[in-house]
Amino acid sequence: MRGGLLAALILLGATVLAAGCRSPGLVTCPPAGAKRETFAYKPLNVPRSQPRPARSEPPPLVLEMPRRPAEPPAPPHDPAWEPQAPERPWRWIVIHHSATDVGSAAAFDAFHRGARHWDELGYHFVIGNGGGSGDGAVEVGSRWPKQKWGAHCRVGDNEEYNYFGVGICLVGNFDRRPPSEAQMASLARLADHLSARYRIDDAHIIGHGQVGDTRCPGRSFPMSDLLARVHRLRAAREALAGAG
Repeated sequence: MRGGLLAALILLGATVLAAGCRSPGLVTCPPAGAKRETFAYKPLNVPRSQPRPARSEPPPLVLEMPRRPAEPPAPPHDPAWEPQAPERPWRWIVIHHSATDVGSAAAFDAFHRGARHWDELGYHFVIGNGGGSGDGAVEVGSRWPKQKWGAHCRVGDNEEYNYFGVGICLVGNFDRRPPSEAQMASLARLADHLSARYRIDDAHIIGHGQVGDTRCPGRSFPMSDLLARVHRLRAAREALAGAG
């Protein structure tokens, strides 16, 4: 009896499994669902966008090389440079160095009177280097207001460069080092003023050693640079006069 019942249960379980369901009363078989439709992409009715405006191109980039600033016009000359007596017919500008590290018009005046037994300072102008007088400061000697001949460049018995040459001494030893920038700027300004006032040619702007047996104004004195500076000042002054 028990064996027959067990066989019947086994047969029922096999039937249920074959049908894909679990035992009745525990879990019911899901009802057959409706058949899904096959998915298909449909075009979207999106309004067409407005045409884009034409793209404006940026202006072309133009690169310009930086321009060198124009040489400033020559500043007006110092009123102290004006003679107080009838002017001599100057036709030379003679450049000297003191061959000392320090100095001034007053110091050289004392030396010329005491050691050389001259009546006063032999130069017409002295340009300081900061040791004894200001760097680039133009000191006017006592001879210039009186328009007195100089005592700075006698060549043998020839007094040409003393009688008709403006003597300018720069403080410093230019065998050792060149003049300062301030000294060169002041010298160029003074030489430009004198050459314009007395119509002195470039060939008559000289160093002492070009006519005398001396290295003065020193091996490091830049004569070509001085003339170039005078030319720039002259051109700027003439351009300013033409514009006016």
